[in-house]
Parts: sequence; C-alpha cells; structure tokens
Amino acid sequence: MCAGKRAGKKAGKTRDISESHVRFKTLPRFKSPCRLAGLLRLAAGILWGSLLLVAPSALAGESITYLFPAPPSLPAFGPIRLAQGKGYFAEAGIDVSFAVGRGGVDVAKQVGAGNAPLGGIVADGPIMVRQNGVPIKIVAVFGGRGFMQLVVRDDAGIQKPADLKGKTISVMSFQDTTYYALLGLLASVGLTQDDLNIQSAGPSGVWEFVATGKAAGMAGVPDWIPPVQAAGVKVKVIPTDEFFPHMAQGIGVSDQVLKDKPELVGKFVKAALRGMKDIMDDPGKAADDFVRFVPEWKGKEGAVKAAFNYYATLVYPGQRRLGEVNVERLSNLQDFYLAKGIIQRKSPVEELYTNQFIE
Repeated sequence: MCAGKRAGKKAGKTRDISESHVRFKTLPRFKSPCRLAGLLRLAAGILWGSLLLVAPSALAGESITYLFPAPPSLPAFGPIRLAQGKGYFAEAGIDVSFAVGRGGVDVAKQVGAGNAPLGGIVADGPIMVRQNGVPIKIVAVFGGRGFMQLVVRDDAGIQKPADLKGKTISVMSFQDTTYYALLGLLASVGLTQDDLNIQSAGPSGVWEFVATGKAAGMAGVPDWIPPVQAAGVKVKVIPTDEFFPHMAQGIGVSDQVLKDKPELVGKFVKAALRGMKDIMDDPGKAADDFVRFVPEWKGKEGAVKAAFNYYATLVYPGQRRLGEVNVERLSNLQDFYLAKGIIQRKSPVEELYTNQFIE
C-alpha cells in the first residue's frame, strides 16, 4: 500500500556534510500517492548511493565545545584555529565550537565540573586545581618550553627577574595560570608578589599598560609583544624558562570525559597538534592562513607573523614527541610550588597528565 497523500509543506533546508551539501527541498504535490512514494524511494536510493561515496568521518561529525581562557582571536590559540580553519577537526570527524572562560584557572574549574569537555590552560594548571578536588588532566602540551615570557620596557632598567623589585608589572588576570608562573619566577629569585606592584589588566590592558608606561613590564605571552612594539616602545624579552622551567599551553580534559570519550579526545589532540606543526614548519604561511580564518587581524598580518615566530622559537621547541608532557618538569614544578607555598598539597603526578594520545 502506498503511504502518504501529499508532499510536506515545509521550506527546503540544507544539511552540511563535510564539503558537500545535500539539499532537501519542498516536493511538488502529486495527485497519485503511489507515484509520489515511488519517486521518494528512487530519491532515497540515489541519496544513499551518493552518501556511500562520502568519508564516514565527514558524515557523522560529533559536536564538541572547546573552552578558551581568553578571546579565541589571539595568535596564542593558533594551533586550534588552524586546525578548525584548515579542516583538520572535520577530517577527524568532529565538529568543534568555541566558548570563552575567564582565564586558565577558571577554564580548568569549568572543564573539571563538566561544563565543557575540553579547554585551554597552561599545562601546570592541574597542579593548581587538582589539590582542591578539580578532576582535570593535561592531554597535550603546545611546546616544550614555558608559555609566559617576561616582557619589559627597554627604558625600565630591568635585566633579570630580580630587578622586578619595586616595579609595576601587568598580568592578564589573577585567575590566569600565567600569573602563577610569574609567582614561580619571583620565588625562584627570592621575591614575592608583595615586593612589586602586580596589576590585573585584562587581555588588552596587559600590554597597553606597558605601551603607555603604566607598567614597567608584563608577564606576557608572545601575542602581546608586537602591539607594544607597534606603539613605538622598545622592549626586552627575558625568556623565563632559563630561570624558572614552567610549562606551555596545554589541552585540559576532565577525568570523566577521558573515561567516557577517549576516542573523541584523541581525535581532537591529533588535529590540534597538526595546527601546531604548521606554525613550527612555516610561521609566515601559518600566519597568512590564520588571518584568513580570523579576519579581525586583516591588515595586521605582520603582528601575527611576529607572534608565530616567537612561538616557534621561544615556546614550541624542546619536545621529544610533538605534544608530549614532560613528566619530570611537571613533577619538579609541583615540588617547587609546594615548597614556596603556592599550593598547599601535592597531587600524585599521574593524576595531572596523560600522554596516551601522543604519537
């Protein structure tokens, strides 16, 4: 028996399947239900045959949200934005959307609480929050060196971290893990936050304070160096890694997501590391691609290229395997934070990370 008396009246719609589109349009009315049913069976057969030609990963992209600690337009997040823009996530069969938290510590808490499956934090973030019962691990690190760079005005008379005493230094947020890296840097030379004036200035103010002279320097990241230089201010970049071996950015995942969706996490990590590798191989080309995907930077390509070059030389090198967590560095960092009172108790180091997704 033929089913259905007439075609539906809904307007046509488009469903995005990778790079191809299958369009469902309003069907014309037919007086004969049998004729309509036959045509529908024929159309279904054609559609099924065409779908067999599409890669399975392109058909069933699983949706996932990645939580950034700061605006996702920053070059700091180049690996993620390149992976999205160049289709690496889509090739892996995942559909990634973005959200923004209030700094790395906030992201760690949100991910640990299950409000987002993955998020971007500096890789020592779990050291800070795991002691308070936040169940999060680092599953990949974007580089073998420290993320935070000490950037100071050339006219500030600062040659080394000990010279920060009595100075005003800007940070993005007291909830961001670059702030904790600054505390570690200070402790390594016998200083505390009480020995200087630390200002929480936000993602724009952190570099604007340096550019306008409100701060002698900043606990910054490579993204914030070009804007200061563009304002005509000469700066000195003091790589903090040689004074205080801390960590680069990482991908944080909750224990529950690691347990329930390890394949999804593995796909995300692999795609994101492809974006990082693109920057390492050719910072200039990667910057051009980044600007295509993040048009806010159009006309300021030079700043992105400068930032990517800083990442490629100051942050990304130093890993045996791309994305690998350096367990010894992570463990020593936790010991240091405990000794200096930055944390109150240690967590078992194996609860802070996993390298199971690193090839």
